[in-house]
Amino acid sequence: MAGMTDSPVLPVSVADIDAAAEVLAPVAVRTPLLSSPALDAATGGRIFLKPEVLQRTGSFKFRGAYNKLASLSPELRRAGVVGFSSGNHAQGVAAAAQLLGVRATIVMPSDAPASKRERTAGYGAEVVLYDRDREDREAIARDIAGRSGATLVRPFDDPMVIAGQGTVGREIAEDLAALGIAPDLVVAPASGGGLVAGTALAVKARFPQALAMSAEPEGFDDHARSLVAGRRESNPAGGRTICDALMMAIPGEVTFAINRLLLAGGVAVSDAEVGRAVGFAFRELKLVVEPGGAVALAALLAGKLEVRGKTVAIVLSGGNVDADLFARLIA
Repeated sequence: MAGMTDSPVLPVSVADIDAAAEVLAPVAVRTPLLSSPALDAATGGRIFLKPEVLQRTGSFKFRGAYNKLASLSPELRRAGVVGFSSGNHAQGVAAAAQLLGVRATIVMPSDAPASKRERTAGYGAEVVLYDRDREDREAIARDIAGRSGATLVRPFDDPMVIAGQGTVGREIAEDLAALGIAPDLVVAPASGGGLVAGTALAVKARFPQALAMSAEPEGFDDHARSLVAGRRESNPAGGRTICDALMMAIPGEVTFAINRLLLAGGVAVSDAEVGRAVGFAFRELKLVVEPGGAVALAALLAGKLEVRGKTVAIVLSGGNVDADLFARLIA
């Protein structure tokens, strides 16, 4: 793990995150940093929560999508954008495109939650469905972009997207510094790895001694295994989890170049542990957190993080969950 976070070897710099913060300031929600006496008592640590469930479109993904689209030239904006996502990046791109007057096409799996498909279309995007098990979403998106001249907006493997997600960590660091508190540990969910990469970069720039970790569902713990192996490891095909937002096959190439240097490790949680975390967030925190957004909280509640006597920041990355699934999880 590197001690210097703004290193020339990294594809994204702290300056990039600072620039993204300026771009996002007029449009993104600066989500609060919350504390919970119940959570502190249950864990023995001083816990702070970053609820990106309150972000525009219901997840952190709006940050990276808007930062990317805002960087496009007028000519590229006129040609439109194409994204591919199970839902949160889809909504982020669609909402950013709507704000900037850009035409958007989003490739989404046919088994994505209906609420995510409907909201993506509601932002004015054209939704193209594909079979998660039989088709390659990126190949479909590349084909659409190639035919239309649109810009491909990747969900994580893009420096502008990572910089936008890094504003989550920048806000965590700023808010803790304002309280005169230094974090010992920051944990964020990981799918492609853009959120945890940007968050780790921003937090460690201000608090170099802080540890940063990824959290993932069991069966999709490619970051945890890749960090141990020192190279990108993929997940077995055909796996399923209630964490639909985190079902990536392998860490991103650009994101892993950052995460392999900055992350102290990763943890994985079961669907049952995630369900309990979703229920805890609803009952104790009065927050609606989707399963993928709750994995870091799940790891905390399951005792998979060493937090006793430590100051810990946990990212709740999204709250876009189907009502039926949510009802089952909080029952």
